[in-house]
Amino acid sequence: MLTERQQRILGLVAEEYLRSGKPVGSKALAARPDVEWSASTIRNELAALERDGYLTHPHTSAGRVPTDRGYRLYADTLLASGKIKNVPARRFEITRLRQEVEEAMRETTQALSRMTDLLAVATAPPPNTAHIHRIEVLRLQPRAAMVVVIASNGAVTKRVFSFEKALDPGLVEWAASYLNERLAGLSLGARMIGDRYFEPGLSQVERDFLGRLQDAFLNLEEEAEEDLYVEGAANLLSSEHAPDIPELESLMSALERRANLLRVLRSALDRPSVFMWIGAENPAPELRSVSVVGANYGLGYRNLGAVGVVGPLRMDYATAIASVREAAGELSRFFESVYEPR
Repeated sequence: MLTERQQRILGLVAEEYLRSGKPVGSKALAARPDVEWSASTIRNELAALERDGYLTHPHTSAGRVPTDRGYRLYADTLLASGKIKNVPARRFEITRLRQEVEEAMRETTQALSRMTDLLAVATAPPPNTAHIHRIEVLRLQPRAAMVVVIASNGAVTKRVFSFEKALDPGLVEWAASYLNERLAGLSLGARMIGDRYFEPGLSQVERDFLGRLQDAFLNLEEEAEEDLYVEGAANLLSSEHAPDIPELESLMSALERRANLLRVLRSALDRPSVFMWIGAENPAPELRSVSVVGANYGLGYRNLGAVGVVGPLRMDYATAIASVREAAGELSRFFESVYEPR
């Protein structure tokens, strides 16, 4: 276990290296007005921290930089201190008037990427948590109609149906209103969809038309895809961050294979709050040259998804933690309204 002095020195090395990008030496630390130890004392502690795996020196110079283990202790100390300043909620305020999940996810990742200057990611709620949000019935041609089912997690399924005779526009408009009234709010895999589909008292024309459309509501849960939203990949290619990511090409390839990153983020759904994977801690080998800082969002009784940032080990962890925490909070508030019982 580290002494209080060693923890303080490790924190100072991390902060200075995050700021300057240059290895930090004992003389530089001793010259700080808030440090009371001599350069020789600091030098001994730096050597001890290196032996224990918290620091390393990339060159023959005496300057040190944090290792994955050092960054982990530094980030954990930040979280435990309670001194991370909250990000103003208005920076993540979602346009609630639209109430569209896809737009909310995009707004959040775009804002998160801008605020942190990192790559931002977010997962939409999985299909098994979603319900029917809205149904549209559209007359495409005189004898063709399309049914669009929009789920509360942003998933959209579409089915086109052909008919032998020209469709009555009024019947199409009525079907859209009827289906929303009867089915909106039901879970995608609910057996109740079939039970509630036909209301007693329907005319034969109405029943026949609805019967032709019924296939649009079969297997909705299986057809709904889990979405991963990614914004700000160009940030990692910038002159500021690219030199700090040794496996940049591998990382960009991993981002193209979104299924892997989605799976990694899904593995953290049981975490109660902010989570981090630093360097070698990352579950996916292609992410082991970067850090992932994320937070889960959801309802009071269940996490629905995660939002986070991906960046070099030398990132501003305080800003990253505060930003993903506020982004997750805003998404939680949004989904509380979207998943509100009907």
